[in-house]
Order: sequence, then C-alpha cells, then structure tokens
Amino acid sequence: MRWDGQLVTAESPAALPGLAKTSNLVRSVQTPEFAGITFHEVLAKSALSRVPSQSAMPFEWTINPYRGCSHACTYCLHPDTLILMADGRQKALRKVMVGDEVMGTEVRGSYRRYTRTHVRAKWPTRKHAYRLTLGDGTQIVASGDHRFLSDRGWKFVQGTMWGAEQRPYLTPNNKLMGFGLHGLAQEAYGPEHDEAYRRGYLTGMIRGDAMLLRRTYTRASGTPNNVSMFRLALTDSQALERTRGYLAKAGISTTQRPFGTKTDTRKQMTAIHTSRAAHYDAIQGLIEWPVNPSDTWSAGFLAGVFDAEGSCSRGVLRISNSNQEILRHIETAMSALGITYVRERARANGVANIRVVGGLPMRSRLFGATAPAISRKLKIEGLAVKSKADLRIVLIEDLRQEQEMFDITTGTGDFIANGVVSHNCFARKTHSYLGLDTGLDFDSQLVVKINAGEVLRRELAKPSWKHEQVAMGTNTDPYQRAEGRYKLMPEIIRALADSGTPFSILTKGTLLARDLPLLHDVAKDVEVGMGISLAMTDAGLAHRVEPGTPTPRARLDLIAKLSDAGLECSVMAMPILPWLTDSEEALDDLCASVAAAGATSMTAGALHLRPGAREWYMQWLAKEYPQLVDSYRRLYNGGTYASKDYRRWLAARVGAAKRRHGLQSGARLRDINTQQPDTARGRPMGGPKAAALPEVGQATLF
Repeated sequence: MRWDGQLVTAESPAALPGLAKTSNLVRSVQTPEFAGITFHEVLAKSALSRVPSQSAMPFEWTINPYRGCSHACTYCLHPDTLILMADGRQKALRKVMVGDEVMGTEVRGSYRRYTRTHVRAKWPTRKHAYRLTLGDGTQIVASGDHRFLSDRGWKFVQGTMWGAEQRPYLTPNNKLMGFGLHGLAQEAYGPEHDEAYRRGYLTGMIRGDAMLLRRTYTRASGTPNNVSMFRLALTDSQALERTRGYLAKAGISTTQRPFGTKTDTRKQMTAIHTSRAAHYDAIQGLIEWPVNPSDTWSAGFLAGVFDAEGSCSRGVLRISNSNQEILRHIETAMSALGITYVRERARANGVANIRVVGGLPMRSRLFGATAPAISRKLKIEGLAVKSKADLRIVLIEDLRQEQEMFDITTGTGDFIANGVVSHNCFARKTHSYLGLDTGLDFDSQLVVKINAGEVLRRELAKPSWKHEQVAMGTNTDPYQRAEGRYKLMPEIIRALADSGTPFSILTKGTLLARDLPLLHDVAKDVEVGMGISLAMTDAGLAHRVEPGTPTPRARLDLIAKLSDAGLECSVMAMPILPWLTDSEEALDDLCASVAAAGATSMTAGALHLRPGAREWYMQWLAKEYPQLVDSYRRLYNGGTYASKDYRRWLAARVGAAKRRHGLQSGARLRDINTQQPDTARGRPMGGPKAAALPEVGQATLF
C-alpha cells in the first residue's frame, strides 16, 4: 500500500514528496552512524496492510515498518582521489561514471580478496574535509563520515568514545588495508601525453617485439633490390592500436592485416607493417636511445617494453629480454621512477627477467606511472588484500573548511581509493513506490513508522480481526540495517504473539539473530514461520546480482542459528534466474547447502520482471551476460512472468532437487511456479519447449 493511505491530516506543499501531509511527520533525523541518510519518522494510522486480492501471494496481510533501505550508505571523497579501475588503472573520482567497472573486495574463505564490481550511483556533495596522511606518503581527503578498512575493522574518519556520535574511528598508528600509492600523487600517463612519452613507448615496444629489416637482394635480372620493412604482430589489440596511433602522429602510416591463424595453442595475431624506406628511416630515428632520458620518456619506455615483453602472473610482475642494452635501460628507467626490482639469473638461452619487488605498492606505482596499454596484464582480481606497505596513519588533519566531494555506491560495498579499501553500501532503488526519487532517495530518504508496534496492537485488538496470518519481509526487509537503530521488530513480534496471530518473517538480514530468544519464546504460543531469502550459492554471481546484501555463506550461517534455536526455517529461493541459476548443478548445490544448514523446506520461483525491476535487470544482463538478452526477451515476451512451459519445467527440476535432499515445499509460502498468470501483456507466451530451453548457454555460464 502507498503511504497515502497511512497519512492522517492535510497536505503541505513544502513537504518531502511522498510525505505530503505533515502532522504525521514527527521529525527528520540525520545521525553520524548512518552517514548520508535522512530518517523521516512518521506516525502512521495503520500498521497492517492488506495484500491486493488480484495478487498471487498466498497471504492476505503484511507489515512494512520501513520504506527505503538503510543497507545503503554514502561516503565522501575529494574529486582528485584515485579510484582503482577493474583494468588495473587508476582514475580520478571526478571522472568515474555510473556503470564503470572498478575494483572492490570480498571475503573468500580466510582472506579478503580483490574483485570486480560496478559503480551503481554517483552524485556531488559538500562536506567538512579531513586529510589523512599514511606512513608511505599516501594522502586522502575525505569527510568525517567516510569509513576505511583498518587492521581492526571498519573505522570512520571521525567519531567519539561516548555520546550521540559514538562509533569506531581512526587514530594515529591504525593501519589501513590495501597497498597505498607509495607517494604517487599524479594520475597515470596516458596515450595522449607528450612526444617524449610516445617516443619512449615506441622504443620499448618496437625494440622489444617488432621486426625492422633492411636488405639488398639481387633480382633475376641482376639489378639490386633494396628492401625496407617494419612489422609488429601482437595478440593484444590495445597495444597494437596505441603503437599504430603513435606512429601516425609521427607521420608514419601503416597497414593492418591478420597475421597467422588461431590454433588450439596460439591466439589470433594481427600485424601492422610498412615497406616504405622513408618510414623505416623515421622509425629508426624515433627509437634511438636518448643520452639523458627524461622521466616521461622512461615511463613511456617501460609501458612499451612491458606491453611487448612483460607479464604479471600470480602477483609477480616481470619483463623478459635477452638484449643486454634493453635490460640496462629497463633498470635505469625503473630506478628513475622509484620502482624497486631485481634482475634474475639468465636462462640457458640468454633470456633474463627483471622482476618488480615490493608487492602491490610497487605494481601500483609502475602501472600508475607508466600506463601500459594491455589491460589484462594489470589485473589484481583474486589477489589477497595484504601488503607490506607502511599504511599506518601518521596524521589526521582537520582542514577547517567544506570542500566539494563525491559520493558513489558500488556493488561490493567498497572500492579502492588512493590504494586503500574504502567503504560504501548499495541497495537497488525502488523508492518510486512512495513518490520519492528512484535514485538517491531510496538510499538517503528512509521512512520509518516509529509507532508501528503501538498501532499494530490497536488493530489486532479489534473484534473484526480474524487472526489471519501476517507476512513480513514481502516488500522491504524488516531486518535491514536501520532496525539496529529503531528496534521496531521486537514490539511488532510481541504484539502479534500476544494477540494470538500467526506470522512469518522473510529476510536477508543477519540482524534477525538479535531476536532469536524472543522468537523462540513466542513460538510456544503462536505459529511462527521463519524464511531466509537465498536463491544461489555462487558468491561471485550473488555479489553481481544482489550487491550490498549478506553473502550466501552468511545467510546459511543464519539458517543454522535458527535451527539451533529450535525454529523451523524455510528458504525462499527466489528469484531463480533463467540460464544463470536454474541448472541442475546449481539447484542441487543450493538444496544441499540449505538442507545441511538445517532448513526444513524451500519455496522456489522464477524471476519476475515487473516494470522498474525489468529495466534495471535487463540493463545489468546486457552488461554482464549480453548473449542472454535475446533469450530473456523471448522467454518473458515483454511481460512480468516467464512462460508457462518454463515455470512448469523449473518446478519439476526444483522438486526433484528438493526430494533428493529431503526438503519439503514451504507450508505458508507455496511454490508459485505453476500459480503465476499464464499470459504476458494479455496473451500466451509462445516459444521453444522449456525442457530444452534452459540448457542453451549453460556450458558457458557455469
């Protein structure tokens, strides 16, 4: 139900959209604990909401004490802060755009590791500024509400030991997690930089991997034939295109063509070449060794020779060559840019490796200072977040002024800023249901029915109340982060139990564990249904689909806690994603995992694509799995539900997996695969047989 039905007095045109009547608005609150969020505390006329009769849901009543999601929080950083992109490069925060792929982190087993994520939202703001200085020289300007990951957990820039602003905060000698910038203060050199960089790049690339040939042959007629040839053949188009562009800037045109054929052991190569004598002479002039190389030339040279002969495997960066002159220039350039290295002993064929030492700080410095073209060599995805860099906080300065800053949200809830792990949270934006903005408002404007428990008691005491089941968690999560502040659920639970009303709770929030003793007690008097939303066990896919929510492992642990407390727990395995989580292997692993955690039943259903969610999901799908877009369009035919054949097929596959692992169908939230409407936009969904359809593309996705 919309909030319009909950309001009690006349409209005020100055009120926040969606809260147009103000006498029920008690206050709007901002607190450091929830930086960037405004809580609009309202007195609602009712707590119970009747589910529309046309809905397919198997319950009639629900309670939603919150509108919006406090899982999302904001952070504020100076626009010049360098953000680590997914390709290993660093980009100033002011240039980062929504949809960009950046590096975040996730916990896998015993380690936190770097992983790819996307920027979901970005907006400007002005905040009071503080500057952090670390032991390695890294500096970061941030607001007091910003959080960094330290060796003692997440900490705010500013806080207090007591009072309203009590929260963990950074102090000198706290060590931040990451790799730092090792004093690097400027953005990386780029392909559009000056002539010295371009000449250095061409020197490294051409001397490292190109062919320059000049010979004189005698024709059959006896006359001489002077041949000049330049050719560069690579598998990586990025380096080839950069080299070709730099040559063009120097007036040297080249022709591009395939070079060799792809085999099981060799990738397809493409070559650029020219046979003009004037071009040959010009190239020789461009790649002459400079007498006194500048830092800019050295940066370009290292970028070129790394693209030509470098590798970065398992976190170890090496550049290989057998030419002693090239090896000496590599060492000289690294020394000039402050990059530490060792030269390994040459192999029998004379090839020696120059290996960068110093871990991620040195790798970051080399990548940031030189900007190689081949992005695949720059990746740090999967590496553990650990470093020997001196990331101790040595100084926290109050800059005594407000500054322009930027807020973003990412899929993993964090990102890498100036080489250290920085925090934010994410929640998908569906706030238009309240008449609020669908972007920032969902994260930052949270409506709270602070009198929900009191109003609920009055409603449940009415003679007309028939003690029908009440379902919670059907719209917004009752155990989202804000529940830790408002503690509305204990009173709601007590009110339901005292009136003898059976109820169920569906959540992804691990905060539910707080109320386990209470739920255990009231379950003696009323029927209590506990449901955990979990539709996949693939942690990587879960982070991409449901960024900002607890991991599958955390939710499995919550199921185990419910079981240990003597509370039967059902799993709501929704949504099952066609071609992504509907394989026999994926469903079997899901059923096995939830059964092992102690769940007794499971309800499953295919993805719904309602307006709003449809646009968001299809945009995500086009970016992550573009090969599936056409298949989804056929399966959903522009409507909300998958085809009837698919739903029947999925119900059969899920049922078989549940039977294998002793899981029942949910008693209160029944399988709805066969209960959804059979039409999309008023007509039956056609298409291939569902039994064959889901197999398409599975091999490439799992």
